[in-house]
Amino acid sequence: MNSKEIHFDDSIVRQFSWATMIWGAVGMLVGVIVALQIAFWQTNFGPYLSFGRLRPLHTNAVIFAFVGNMMFAGIYYSMQRLLKTRMASDVLSKLHFWGWQLIIVLAAVTLPLGLSQSKEYAELEWPIDILVVIVWVIFAINFFWTLAKRREKHIYVAIWFYIASIVTVAILYLVNNMSLPVSLTKSYSVFSGVQDALVQWWYGHNAVAFFLTTPILGIMYYFVPKSVERPVYSYRLSIVHFWALVFMYIWAGPHHLLYSALPSWAQSLGVIFSVMLWAPSWGGMINGLLTLRGAWDKLRTDPVVKFFAAAITFYGMATFEGPMLSIKSFNGLVHSTDWIIGHVHGGALGWNGFMAAGMLYWLIPRLYGTKLWSKSWANFHFWIGLFGILLYVAAMWASGLTQGLMWRALNAEGTLLYPNFLEAITKSHLMYMMRLIGGTLYLVTFIMMIINLFKTARQGQATDYKIQVIEEEKAEEDLSWKKIVFSPISMVVILGLVLMFGLLTKSLLHYFVWIGLAMVFTVAAIFTFLSAKKEKVSWHRALEGKALLFTVFTLIAVLIGGMAQIIPAVMVDKAVPMKHNASVYQPLELVGRDIYIREGCNNCHTQMVRSLLSESMRYGHKSEAWEFANDFPHLWGSKRTGPDLARVGKKYPNLWHYKHMINPRSTSPGSNMPSYEFLEHSKADYSSLSYKMRTLKKLGVDYSQDMINNAEQLATEQAQSIVDDLLAQDKVDTSADTELVALIAYLQKLGVDRKNIKEQ
Repeated sequence: MNSKEIHFDDSIVRQFSWATMIWGAVGMLVGVIVALQIAFWQTNFGPYLSFGRLRPLHTNAVIFAFVGNMMFAGIYYSMQRLLKTRMASDVLSKLHFWGWQLIIVLAAVTLPLGLSQSKEYAELEWPIDILVVIVWVIFAINFFWTLAKRREKHIYVAIWFYIASIVTVAILYLVNNMSLPVSLTKSYSVFSGVQDALVQWWYGHNAVAFFLTTPILGIMYYFVPKSVERPVYSYRLSIVHFWALVFMYIWAGPHHLLYSALPSWAQSLGVIFSVMLWAPSWGGMINGLLTLRGAWDKLRTDPVVKFFAAAITFYGMATFEGPMLSIKSFNGLVHSTDWIIGHVHGGALGWNGFMAAGMLYWLIPRLYGTKLWSKSWANFHFWIGLFGILLYVAAMWASGLTQGLMWRALNAEGTLLYPNFLEAITKSHLMYMMRLIGGTLYLVTFIMMIINLFKTARQGQATDYKIQVIEEEKAEEDLSWKKIVFSPISMVVILGLVLMFGLLTKSLLHYFVWIGLAMVFTVAAIFTFLSAKKEKVSWHRALEGKALLFTVFTLIAVLIGGMAQIIPAVMVDKAVPMKHNASVYQPLELVGRDIYIREGCNNCHTQMVRSLLSESMRYGHKSEAWEFANDFPHLWGSKRTGPDLARVGKKYPNLWHYKHMINPRSTSPGSNMPSYEFLEHSKADYSSLSYKMRTLKKLGVDYSQDMINNAEQLATEQAQSIVDDLLAQDKVDTSADTELVALIAYLQKLGVDRKNIKEQ
């Protein structure tokens, strides 16, 4: 046996830590700005700094820039120490860091320019998507290479969660961002309508799960025990927490689409697994909080432990609230209201933000060999930041309930008590002010943390940690194939492979038979685990020594849920019933739709009349799957700051839309929508129309070759008819080739197919 000195690469941890703080402040600042814009529409400045363009910048900055950099800092720090080895490649680490920062900068430039795919949390256009994949592969290679050269045989709990995050995010991102490019800055999703909505929320919900939750749980399992100098409360509970979470989470996406045109079988799967998620999620929360048991003195005196305790509590609250929101009766009340904003920010600010703060307060003094500059500043950060979160969330809960109750309220005669949609929005103004104050307090205290940690670093010196390790000959691993085959996780793996072939059937009935078998085998696996006799080395302990096998099992556990939802929706006949044929978008309407996407209108308007009595009374016939067959991508939206637009076509004359876009308050008193007067002075781009239509034809849209060849002429003719109508109605003299005219053409198309069928 030889002794060897290992120097850890802590410089990469420092880089990701400072990037976390910088981008966190930027993302939160943009968040405060968009909160200000909702409260005061006058603060929307021009096309580049309007709410519709800044909102996706805010979400991407917080998720991928702030939490992403925080996650990488925690992973690079913890895995070197848990595996007792330096990262496999310093070059790959540097490429990962600078590549990720380049992605963030490109997002910060392109999103305000309106270059967006419009999918929530996946707005970036295709060249940046390719860069994301390249950088993620670099990170994965470095991670698994380091795992392969580890000096610690058994992989610790935190690394289980890191593995799940890396493989699942890769799958989610690749599937959801499949698109056909039109140009360097424009592409269309390969999925349309219902399928696109399902895939997007399969991604969107699980981006929250496997980017904002599982890697942060890994960080919790490492840094919380370190901060209190105690082991994790329960190793057995961590096993149940991990496998149940990675298997169940992937199924829950459809609960974002309840009462929508998504088939009921997919909605039901989302509800069932969302409710089941309560158990493993709270298992993780209990494991984290009970790890703090016996460290009450530190909880009173150490700000790091305060942040961790509060973060885990917010995790518990968010993972209780999520399943509650998937229950149809409650979902029907608060979905598309401000309640969802409160729910998301409770997780983002409380769980992610406070975990980041606790980790950074613990990490930076150690990375610079010194003590924290000011504990009093850190304590002030905790209490005022906590007050800011609670004020924010409480305001959004109150606002969301107000909106939900007012929109669905009926009077004694059975008609809408508040027929004007905007009555509920105007009632929310005070809550918008409270949200603005809460968010500002959180931002201020976050900046205080940056100052505190900057001064901490200045009084110390950057040092890379080193340890002495004993090089031992690798002993033969105690893991027979018999143990592998008869372990409960293997049962799930075998089930996944069988299910993969079973889902190739074109029969929906056969598909549900396979789902039933999946449930039977899953229950059998759980009972096998619970009834397993204690061995000298348990099957799971042995599995922890096989990193590759562990990764494969994790991948299969995740894939089962994805296959069970996505494959039938895309491949199985009649899984998504289509009652009628949707008409294609005329060339000018297609131009208008792309302008709608560019301006981020889907951030405030939905295009989905849900199957609720109050919605059909307010908007018209509930939306059906066939209406969206030509929508690449879907624009169902998830938040109503403005009314639903699925049936707005021909509801108002062209003049109404013209006035509404120039000055929304002239047609809708009390509206907080910004003015889009600049569209009247912007020339519509017809030059790329034929390319767009050819691309959509490849995706299945029934464009004739004649229509493609004459696209510009057809667009010009339709635009001129709208201009002539405006001139006749109110002597409005505007140019036919403006973006405003194209947008009016698109809005007048929405819901017309349904109206035509009703008239027939």
